Amino acid sequence: MKKRVFALALAMVLVLAGCGSNGGDSQSPAPGGSQSGAAPEKTTFVVGMECNYAPFNWTQVEAGETAVSLGGAGYADGYDVVMAQTIAKALGLTLEIKKIEWTGLEPALSSGEIDAIIAGMTDIPERREGADFTKPYYESEMVCIVRAGDPLAAAASLEDFTGKKVLGQLNTTYDEVIDQIPEVQHLTPMQSYPLMVVALQQKEADALTAELPVAEGMVASNPDLAIVRFAEGKGFQADTTVSVAVRKGNTDLLEKIQGVLDTIDADTRNQWMRDAVERQPAND
Repeated sequence: MKKRVFALALAMVLVLAGCGSNGGDSQSPAPGGSQSGAAPEKTTFVVGMECNYAPFNWTQVEAGETAVSLGGAGYADGYDVVMAQTIAKALGLTLEIKKIEWTGLEPALSSGEIDAIIAGMTDIPERREGADFTKPYYESEMVCIVRAGDPLAAAASLEDFTGKKVLGQLNTTYDEVIDQIPEVQHLTPMQSYPLMVVALQQKEADALTAELPVAEGMVASNPDLAIVRFAEGKGFQADTTVSVAVRKGNTDLLEKIQGVLDTIDADTRNQWMRDAVERQPAND
């Protein structure tokens, strides 16, 4: 009985295969594809960012000249958004931004959910295991954010923060550099800067680490805070460059993006950052 069932099943498969043939070798094209059966050409550039790291990127409720829709969840804007728009336009693609928590960006890139990360991310050896990076598209300096009325507002060196409670963002260089402060109380890092600012204002922390543009945006929105910039040789030793990340081995996209970045001069990049700091919502 088992042999007969198998024979009937095999015959049915052959009949169905014959019904699916038009007597030739050609195949029906896939939707949007060609007669050769090639995959449809990609028309979107999907970029991941946390949309919670002003002035690099943030979320707002209203549309704007430089804002991109998040599909019913508000709009993304900021320096990274302008950079992503410029790249997408140059590549002839439609920009789509996905709002993803910082710790989820690299997994989203590896899985193919997004094409690139443009989110103020620094190219470090650990990240190169799963991603390839462009040359830096922006460079800043590492500073601290403190309460404006605190004596620390007059600090000039890392030694001035000895024994203080200092807070950084989770899984970032900003958290790693904290241990350069002598006898520091290294607080458990947090997911986002808005949460960190609240901790500072409530005196749960004495200082936050940040890049200068981020600090400028935070202080512009929170006048009760102040920025500490260190004297030369007295501050953090850190890489403050940021780059675009693409999936490991995606050389074609990497080279195309780098080609676009190479056309944007330093003055333009710096002006985009100044504009982003001024455009940043007051409640971010």
